[in-house]
Amino acid sequence: MQFAILGPVEAHRPDGTPVALGGPQLRGLLALLALDAGRVVSAGRLIDGLHGEHPPEGAAEALQSQVSRLRRRLRDGGAPDGLVEFTPAGYRLAVDPAAVDVHRFERLTAQARETADPAVQLELFTEALALWRGA
Repeated sequence: MQFAILGPVEAHRPDGTPVALGGPQLRGLLALLALDAGRVVSAGRLIDGLHGEHPPEGAAEALQSQVSRLRRRLRDGGAPDGLVEFTPAGYRLAVDPAAVDVHRFERLTAQARETADPAVQLELFTEALALWRGA
């Protein structure tokens, strides 16, 4: 699967078909996990990211429910089981960061800055900018 967060949050099957993710809470949860693709994100950080400084009562239970819904949406979209993992330290989107557009953007722009060839720089920056979608 590929994940896009540089613009509206989206998930795509390997053939490019979009996955129906649902509403803003599930998209926000996926974005927070995708920002740290492959690494564990604490439940507290996810709750803060979804609700800000004043989370609702029962936010931890609500997070568990949202993770279950996100897993179901991704699985229904063709993702393998275990894509969103639980650990005692939090949750992890179990994908290579290269599956997330923001990480590809960072890699491409770093490569562009490291090369001395202006033509290669232009190609890399153009490819990186093409990952941005929407306003």
